[in-house]
Amino acid sequence: MRRVACLLLLSTLGTCSVTASASDAAWRETVRQFAAQHFKHPAWGYSHSVRDYELAKTLAAADHVALDDDVLFAAAYLHDMAAFAPWDREKEGIDHADEGARVVDTVLKNSGFPMAKIDAVRNAIRTHMFVRKPVGAEAVYLHDADALDWLGAVGVARVMALVDPSGGSPDGPTAVKMLEENLARVPDGVVSAAGRARLPALQKELADFLGDLRRETDGYRTL
Repeated sequence: MRRVACLLLLSTLGTCSVTASASDAAWRETVRQFAAQHFKHPAWGYSHSVRDYELAKTLAAADHVALDDDVLFAAAYLHDMAAFAPWDREKEGIDHADEGARVVDTVLKNSGFPMAKIDAVRNAIRTHMFVRKPVGAEAVYLHDADALDWLGAVGVARVMALVDPSGGSPDGPTAVKMLEENLARVPDGVVSAAGRARLPALQKELADFLGDLRRETDGYRTL
């Protein structure tokens, strides 16, 4: 209805703006605040969710693919929910993507989110990791945005932020191995045309960093 009204205004006044409804803005702010409050981690915290949301939209636009932004917003901001307490069940052998898909309704059901779309949100969360196969537009572009965030300079920043400053695990050399594994494995998981178009530059950024670090640390021996 907002779109029809906008077209009528455009024909008579020559200008028009379409804004989200108050209820739409309210549930989004609820989700955003929930993520900002609960997801505090240098590698997969709130800022990672924000980047995934924005990049997924950018990739889809480049591929001329329409997304349901309700589904994408909810899935992007909540996809790593089960990587955090009290929802984390990794020690029980339950992958955070599967658990996140299972419990995401506990955040959305009283927020004003259109719950008819919850299954699409679950689907996108369940397949967001680069080792999984996404089905559906929102799932594909969240998946690719999440994968690309492990590469390039931001991928380096995320992984190196995991290093234990007290010498525990992971240490510097372990983090480097993680970066090397990401460089080797992540690109094959990217499925969209726009995502794959971004790969060469991001791969080069990460490869250049590892090459420089290797040279400056005597083959990582003094890292």
